[in-house]
Amino acid sequence: MRSSDGIMIQKYYEGTTEIINLSIEIGKLLGIIDTVYLRKPKTHLRRENRIKTIQSSLKIEGNTLSIDQVSAIFENKRVVGPPKDIREVKNAIEVYSRLKNFNPYEQESYLQAHEILMSGLDENAGKYRTKGVGIFKGEEVAHMAPPAWNVHNLMTNLFSYLKESQDSLIIKSCVFHYEMEFIHPFMDGNGRMGRLWQTLILMQENPVFEYLPVELEIKNNQEEYYRVLSESDKEGICTKFVEFMLKMIKISLEDLLNEKGENLSDEERVRYFKEHSKLKEFTRKDYLKMFKDISTATATRDLKKGVDLQLFIKFGDNRITKYRFRE
Repeated sequence: MRSSDGIMIQKYYEGTTEIINLSIEIGKLLGIIDTVYLRKPKTHLRRENRIKTIQSSLKIEGNTLSIDQVSAIFENKRVVGPPKDIREVKNAIEVYSRLKNFNPYEQESYLQAHEILMSGLDENAGKYRTKGVGIFKGEEVAHMAPPAWNVHNLMTNLFSYLKESQDSLIIKSCVFHYEMEFIHPFMDGNGRMGRLWQTLILMQENPVFEYLPVELEIKNNQEEYYRVLSESDKEGICTKFVEFMLKMIKISLEDLLNEKGENLSDEERVRYFKEHSKLKEFTRKDYLKMFKDISTATATRDLKKGVDLQLFIKFGDNRITKYRFRE
């Protein structure tokens, strides 16, 4: 819980079965990604996902530019659109291109990132706010942020949590995202900074997060995103937000694996299937459900490869052929 001035007087979240289970599932997915060499996707996929990340994060904040327009700005092409929206995209491209240069545990680095992200958009870019701020829905106050005099103290505590807590980096990234939104340390750019810094924290866990467009899933579930932010505010603890963000991370990892299925080698596909499938026995049809973009003939060759690698045991013939995983 928090006191009226926003000072934390209890832990940030409650450990729930949902959080534990989602954390385990994310760990398994990251293991699969490492197994099939997807820690650093191919260049074209990295570019596509970076564009999705930037367009989605800015869209949440009301930016009107499309994926095609953001892609054109990436290529230094002229784009017709609101100057503010174009500036937001250019700033985001710049700050995301420097992700590896920022230290996720240092406030100075955090403020530098905000300065780049909000350059030409906020006269106080790179500085904590010195005024009170509230978030309104219509004429109603949806969230009143802690007073300006307490912002530096709250952010110092939050960065101490990042450095010192025994929580996993995945959990820390979700907690930081929420708590930063609650503190609202800047006059503008808080939402996009929360998502940016979560990505940076996640990168310390696995390089794949540098190019994983979790922001796309947030945009696709924007109403729920705001709902869990609001509910966590009311409850004074960010458990529901952590659960929500873990789901978004899990979906993003699953999408990466499913989209890449057709580009994997036969061995990479069968090993992925063995790690990811919950079936004890399966057919070619079951295999094709996981890899929707490969042909029946490719699936047949894959399954033969799995048998040759002694990952599967084959029994039955023709239409009644089934497979069982080796222990």
